[in-house]
Amino acid sequence: MTPNLHISYHPVIQTKLSQLRQKDNTPKIVRELTHELAVLLAYEATMNLKTSKTKEMMSPYESYKGTELAERIALVPVLRSGLGLLDGFLQMLPDAHVLHLGLYREKISLQPVEYYNKLPQNADVDLCIVVDPIIATGNTAVATVNILKEWGVRGSQIKYVSILGSLQGISQLQTEHPDINIYAAAVDDTLDENGYIRPGVGDTGDRLWNTLF
Repeated sequence: MTPNLHISYHPVIQTKLSQLRQKDNTPKIVRELTHELAVLLAYEATMNLKTSKTKEMMSPYESYKGTELAERIALVPVLRSGLGLLDGFLQMLPDAHVLHLGLYREKISLQPVEYYNKLPQNADVDLCIVVDPIIATGNTAVATVNILKEWGVRGSQIKYVSILGSLQGISQLQTEHPDINIYAAAVDDTLDENGYIRPGVGDTGDRLWNTLF
């Protein structure tokens, strides 16, 4: 545990996470709960964004100085399951850039394999918010941050937001990248031999997109 790890103990987040864990949820319910958790986690992860005063504006009674976000923000969904969080974050940050990264976990080695990268040539942003529902082994999370740093952003410019992490995965991400901020609804203690968190929430990609056959 470090000051850069932010676990939410908000009662609504904890209730919705408990509901998401339920194995009999339909894909529709999984998507709805994931979206709702995304909005709540977006609120938590954006509480310290910088703002600036803008032009003179008018309320129904008198003039006032407007306020707007002062940072150029990029949302980085890790395909495919990160797409389940994206709309919730866009609801909070509708003008954010969306930069897709595709990584999958190889079944034998459990190591990440990059298959899609839509980062522009220049890292012309102030903050990257990575959205990835699960930090299991931590390998994909570490690889994602590696890609962003190689692209040109500093660790202080990266926030990694997940619904759930394993103790092992969070520890690995903190060890490899102690300079980033991590936000999660909870951390489970156990990671099994197949790289799945226990009790966990299952395979979020399969549950979101109804590919459990």
